[in-house]
Amino acid sequence: MLRIQAAQGAAMCACPGTGAPRPVYARPACGASARGGCRAVVAVSSEMLVLMLVVAATARLWAPVGASQLCRIRTVRTGKVFNVIQQVQGDVLYFQSGTRLIKHACDKNIALYLGKHVFLTRDNFESSLLPLAIPTSMTVGVPEVTSAHFANAFLLLVVNGKVYTYAYKEDVWQIATGIQHPVSHISGDNCCFVGNTFCTEINNSIFAYSRGEQVSQTTIYSSENGGISFTNFTFKNQGVFVYSEQPLDRNLGLAFNYDTTLDVFLCPGLRGFLILWSEKTLLVSPNSGQLFRTVQVHKGSQVLSTSISKLNISIHSITANEHTLAVLTKEDALYFGSLEFLSNSIIQLAEGSVWFPEAVLMFSGVGMLDILTPLPDAAFPTFDLQKCPINIQAILMGPGLQVKQCKIELLESRLESEMYTIDMNSKLNLSFTLIPRLGMSPIPLVMVSNPYSLGLQASIYEEADNTFDGNIVYKLDIDLKQQHHWGRASPNFTSSIKRPTISTLTVDIANREISCVDMKPLSMLISVGCDLEKKIVVQNKISACSKGILDPVELQKNYSYVIEKESYDSSYQGQRSDEDLVVQYSYKDLGCPRLVYYDTPWKPVIELWRKSDFQEIVSAEYVLLEVNGVFTYSYAMTAGSASCINQPQNWTSILETSSKKGPFSWNRENYISCRDSSSNLTALEWPDAQYQVLGGLTDNEIIFDQRNGFYIFHLSIVDPYYSYCQLETTFSIYVYGAYPRRAIPPEAAIVLLVSGLLLAVWLAYLVLHTEEGHRCQQCCASLCCCGCARARH
Repeated sequence: MLRIQAAQGAAMCACPGTGAPRPVYARPACGASARGGCRAVVAVSSEMLVLMLVVAATARLWAPVGASQLCRIRTVRTGKVFNVIQQVQGDVLYFQSGTRLIKHACDKNIALYLGKHVFLTRDNFESSLLPLAIPTSMTVGVPEVTSAHFANAFLLLVVNGKVYTYAYKEDVWQIATGIQHPVSHISGDNCCFVGNTFCTEINNSIFAYSRGEQVSQTTIYSSENGGISFTNFTFKNQGVFVYSEQPLDRNLGLAFNYDTTLDVFLCPGLRGFLILWSEKTLLVSPNSGQLFRTVQVHKGSQVLSTSISKLNISIHSITANEHTLAVLTKEDALYFGSLEFLSNSIIQLAEGSVWFPEAVLMFSGVGMLDILTPLPDAAFPTFDLQKCPINIQAILMGPGLQVKQCKIELLESRLESEMYTIDMNSKLNLSFTLIPRLGMSPIPLVMVSNPYSLGLQASIYEEADNTFDGNIVYKLDIDLKQQHHWGRASPNFTSSIKRPTISTLTVDIANREISCVDMKPLSMLISVGCDLEKKIVVQNKISACSKGILDPVELQKNYSYVIEKESYDSSYQGQRSDEDLVVQYSYKDLGCPRLVYYDTPWKPVIELWRKSDFQEIVSAEYVLLEVNGVFTYSYAMTAGSASCINQPQNWTSILETSSKKGPFSWNRENYISCRDSSSNLTALEWPDAQYQVLGGLTDNEIIFDQRNGFYIFHLSIVDPYYSYCQLETTFSIYVYGAYPRRAIPPEAAIVLLVSGLLLAVWLAYLVLHTEEGHRCQQCCASLCCCGCARARH
């Protein structure tokens, strides 16, 4: 703890109204030595005209010897106004298992300190803080925190066996639902790219469990909404490390030795690095737990041990960022190392009084490390923060550590720290620049964290021009696409191509020197999944408006049309309804409908677009459904003519089994091809059943009944191998050319016509060829003569 000691001539000031003296926490002025004299400057409000001059020829800043060599200690003290004293509201939280620091992976200014008191900062500990308290209305009982995790804009805390969510921006607490048994720990990961569906799923995926129990007896809970509610998570396998996704679910991770309960530290950046640690153990995995290695300990150029467990030291605190690791021990030693795929080691930076029981480590930037300690204040409930900022690069370059120089001058790419998407059947090309030191030949190392899904091909070549100093400039080109499409991996190695995945690409130098602090590896996130900038559009080259059948002006004036009751079924079962349906036509969403002649088999022409660029005409399999339930159309092909070996899916079977009802229920997630011999569809029993899938390998088309009018179709691409996106659209057509239906069926009309002709022929025969016919002719003639005589008179 950094303070001016009264016995050493420290300035003391009295709190107004109390007369009680208290020490003044000081920060050395610029140029003042931490060991020599200094001026103490205390910030006061504008209302208080207090001037304190501390003349301390004999006063000195108390600081540990080792710390004075590493950093210039400063104390953060803000908001200490005597007439405005903040009070802690609620039950004050505490952490009993030493000290921990948890940083928000995406907002570097947000962090949580766990110790005898719990502190939440939103400005990277640059202001004095009140201890975090949970409202008494939550009735937590014993306010002991055993685990914490940041998920999006929430802080998740395990308090007395229950999970609580704290929306720190709104200052709202809630208890998570669904957890039936006490838990001790909570864990999850973070993805910092906003708007990506896969990142959202990662951030929302949380696990809660009780650590230390037998695996067969513990209950694991999972949440898919960021910790708001949980459900039971069942796992059939038991072992050291088990996995839930193909292909890793086929095997267990390699076993590793440990003799006490280990804490798990998930390194940020989604590179797959895990750290397991306790007081006597430090293990690092570069591949999500499949393989754990011990960490070598160096002192200068000497290797002290291949494992920290073999040394007589006790770890007090660790921290890590995307690429580096720091360790603080109870023996007053500070260690620093880099997280590498090929090996891991730490080097002792200094020893002396750098350790305090309440101290934690915190990376504040590239190559910058802080030793952070809360300082209580006898006059205020808020705590000040003591910071010991350490420039790692400067320490490593000191002559005492005998650290080798970094082999590279430059490793860069304008594409670094970005997120890229590789959709189905797509590829990505990335380029990097590497400049080694003169006389050095570093070996580039290119890695992906999920090789089961993402494959790569790398090539390196010299540029034509060197630097002004004569350094060779190398270009490293990397081609990325789905591992399936490289054709080099066994099917047992690759993950399911239907499932979107995520991977981190890292470009590093093999056996990189620990001095390459400022020359950190380059990483970028690769989403093998939906490209959100893709969309599909149905061609509209001939519309009902361009042919004068419909007026676009009228369509925009709240236009409506009527669907006859015998032509639609709102439940999509093909049954006639009880009354006609009036439909409002949305010209804004649908535009002018495409024109289709009723007597011509038809299918839409679908275009794939990315942003404003046309990509291709879609040939993948898709399905259609009229959104209002109109069923006056059929399909040209049957299951038999479509070469199905299984009974194909149709809208009836999909609607019966899907939780969603209507046009959105059939998609790439539940589509099964009737030509897939490995599917769980039933064998083909009704080959004459309509085949309701269009596109793909068939020439299936729509045949319209004899009905003119509007059809509004929802179209969904169901081919799971075309894109990871749910490519769908809604469009309208207008069917014309169908004559009105006859009141008398055609068969009956033909019978009546033929009957009438036969009757006429029979009557003519009677009149012309029989005696009765002749008498009838004479009678008709007599009647005509009489009529004429009357007319003359």
